Formats: sequence, C-alpha cells, structure tokens
Amino acid sequence: MLEVKPRLTEILKQRGITQSKLSEMTGVPQSAISRFDRNTQHSDVHVFAIAKALGVNVEELFEITGE
Repeated sequence: MLEVKPRLTEILKQRGITQSKLSEMTGVPQSAISRFDRNTQHSDVHVFAIAKALGVNVEELFEITGE
C-alpha cells in the first residue's frame, strides 16, 4: 500500500519561505496551506498553485513510500 505525505514544510524551510509568504505568492489561504501541510486536506487547485509558485512538479510536494 502506498503512503503519501506532504513535503511542504521541508521545501519551505529549504527556501526560507513561510506559509504566509506562500499564501501571498499563490493566493491560497494560509489556513488551506496549513491543512495541506498537515495532510488533512488537498484541494487540487491549491496543490497545483503551490507547485507552480515553488517551481516544482506536483509529485515533488509529496513523499511516497510503499508499494
């Protein structure tokens, strides 16, 4: 079974970006970014906006383990 976990905290830390700054960059509410980061909710539109703002592929926002 696949396990999928967000890597957003790691990516933001590497780039020196806060969730609030990412919210400004994407137009995604900070609360939605927090929910994504806690792996409680993933809106497709938000995930693509975050990936685009960070210049990464959607897959890079997640750590995928298992079979």
